[in-house]
Amino acid sequence: MKRLVLTYCTIIGALFVSLQTIAQADPVKIGFVVKLPEEPWFQDEWRFAEQAAKEKNFTVVKIGAENGEKVMAAIDNLASQQAQGFIICVPDVKLGSAVVARAAADHLKLMTVDDQLVDGKGTPLSSVPHMGISAHEIGKQVGQAIVDEMKKRGWNMQDVGAIRVTYEQLPTAHDRVTGATEVLIAAGFPRENIIDAPQARTDTETAFNAANIALTKNPRFQKWISFGLNDEAVLGAVRAAEGRGFGADKMIGVGIGGAQSAIDEFNKPNPTGFFGTVLISPKRHGYETSILMFNWITQNQEPPKLTLTSGKLMNRENMKEVRQEFGL
Repeated sequence: MKRLVLTYCTIIGALFVSLQTIAQADPVKIGFVVKLPEEPWFQDEWRFAEQAAKEKNFTVVKIGAENGEKVMAAIDNLASQQAQGFIICVPDVKLGSAVVARAAADHLKLMTVDDQLVDGKGTPLSSVPHMGISAHEIGKQVGQAIVDEMKKRGWNMQDVGAIRVTYEQLPTAHDRVTGATEVLIAAGFPRENIIDAPQARTDTETAFNAANIALTKNPRFQKWISFGLNDEAVLGAVRAAEGRGFGADKMIGVGIGGAQSAIDEFNKPNPTGFFGTVLISPKRHGYETSILMFNWITQNQEPPKLTLTSGKLMNRENMKEVRQEFGL
């Protein structure tokens, strides 16, 4: 009887080890969900996530989710595909509690990128690992770049209008434009010359429409500057200004991101009003988050709760040098 019990225990133990080995051998599948899949920044994040997937031999599932309903469907979709975790940039950070609950219900590890989730009171959900950007500091870099260029051109700030493309629904957007505004005002730029241009979405088309309204209502300015959440916001303002005769000599726009849209602008034969961009690293946000999630799944190494990346001013003159510095 004793020998029978030992044999039974040996079989059970061997079976447990086999099952554990099979579980460990399961292919790793990681979701990467973004709010605006057509934007160059998110395309770059996906591209670098795929690079990580090739290096570490896992599968990345790319999903675009432009609203809350699609976010919830995307999480369930990943669970049905037997993914073990996902990285997400949500269309609305106030979905935070719902996203955390659905991820837990579907037994998926969760990490956020770019925009940090908040609860119903607007408090960041610090329990969810997040890789973001020092939004306020990057905004200050934008403001300083504009101030420096105005001084270089000898512009009188009293005669210049500022198109501040805003998207107050997003804390990151608020922090970026606030940082830029603070630097401009500290440098002597008149507060009353700053014209808000609220956009409905974070793309070039809605920024163009918002900037057009600002330009129409303020014909007294013969020179303009512009800043906003991202490159797309500033490109929209630049295109609107061009339509009214404000070219590179009468417009200084500085974006944030340094994605393909900015590169295309710098590669044009003649300069445009899009003077520069603060390059932030889609490689870190796509590649590094994917590696962190992979290690969490395979080695139970939870990512840092908060990682903030920085940026560097890029323009037509230093584009190749700065991109090389960022591994692009």
